[in-house]
Amino acid sequence: MRLPKTSTFGGPVAMKMWSPLVLKQNRKGSAKSSGKFRVLALSENSTVNRLEKLLNMDITPYTDKIIAEYIWIGGSGIDMRSKSRTLSKPVEHPSELPKWNYDGSSTGQAPGDDSEVIIYPQAIFKDPFRGGNNILVICDAYTPAGEPIPTNKRARAAEIFSNKKVVDEVPWFGIEQEYTLLQQNVKWPLGWPVGGYPGPQGPYYCGAGADKSFGRDISDAHYKACLYAGINISGTNGEVMPGQWEYQVGPSVGIEAGDHIWCSRYILERITEQAGVVLSLDPKPIEGDWNGAGCHTNYSTKSMREEGGFEVIKKAILNLSLRHKEHISAYGEGNERRLTGKHETASINTFSWGVANRGCSIRVGRDTEKNGKGYLEDRRPASNMDPYVVTSLLAETTILYEPTLEAEALAAQKVSLKV
Repeated sequence: MRLPKTSTFGGPVAMKMWSPLVLKQNRKGSAKSSGKFRVLALSENSTVNRLEKLLNMDITPYTDKIIAEYIWIGGSGIDMRSKSRTLSKPVEHPSELPKWNYDGSSTGQAPGDDSEVIIYPQAIFKDPFRGGNNILVICDAYTPAGEPIPTNKRARAAEIFSNKKVVDEVPWFGIEQEYTLLQQNVKWPLGWPVGGYPGPQGPYYCGAGADKSFGRDISDAHYKACLYAGINISGTNGEVMPGQWEYQVGPSVGIEAGDHIWCSRYILERITEQAGVVLSLDPKPIEGDWNGAGCHTNYSTKSMREEGGFEVIKKAILNLSLRHKEHISAYGEGNERRLTGKHETASINTFSWGVANRGCSIRVGRDTEKNGKGYLEDRRPASNMDPYVVTSLLAETTILYEPTLEAEALAAQKVSLKV
């Protein structure tokens, strides 16, 4: 590459300055080559990256075999693990997949002298990274004797969602997953000056522009990857704190809501891995006058969606008020740093509800009030909540839980509800 004589560079151009390197083609015999360019991605040692062709190779014409990426939840209850295996042919249902195992002593889920944990395939999604007939497989974990291990929250959720009363109510969930993107080496939000702060919140929510939107490419890539995978993603937007984003999954029925959120989180982890950015689900990643990150959960039952449903919603709110502590204890680690009563949250210690009030524990929309039916939004779950726990707990409390009349009367008086 020849520099113009007017160049301000005093010496040869380092390759790092020109990555990716754009080369103008000038092949003999090519009449149209003068207007074409090819891009060569250069690695740090200035060699052409030759892996992309192999990574994008379509193996479908050459073999019936596919790659299945088995995904499970690790020992922290929020970390995701995965490994790959070859299958002899494409599959359409989890029942066609073999069970597998992993070393639980390396994930904090089993002792070293009895480390084998068995994973059961539960849900299948198309693999947006490998393409073709390759798949992502959401699994849950069991002991060799067939007992769910403590971090397996899906098994209990499946029991609740298979209860006839719950099945008959066809519970719908719409989950709003917020997350924060961090710079890899300093663990400081993307777009923020290292060791410093951006301007106050206000222009960033759903904003556009290099000084307001940080990480849009990651959000857009994740959006398309989820649609490809078959995840029921319904939207995305930039959040109030710069470097923070949200996507919505739903409406999903029953256990499907948890499967879709966990798979969408895995895909997001993989995309941020490729982008060299760290994904954080911490409910309050930056202390001070900055919004936290939640996982607001919109919820309705068949009875709530039918005529007279607002009265059913009010009864559900009563039940939720009586089990506030149980829900808070299961709604995510570090949530007390987020639920302060500020930044569009209610206090963690006080249950409240309101119409169109984002400072309440439970929000009811204006349309629901106007139409007399609809859904409620539980604004308490943290961004790192387990969707299996939150969705099944909502169904259990509002459908299966039966408080005494005395408890209901006291709760109604306390939260100003007439049912």
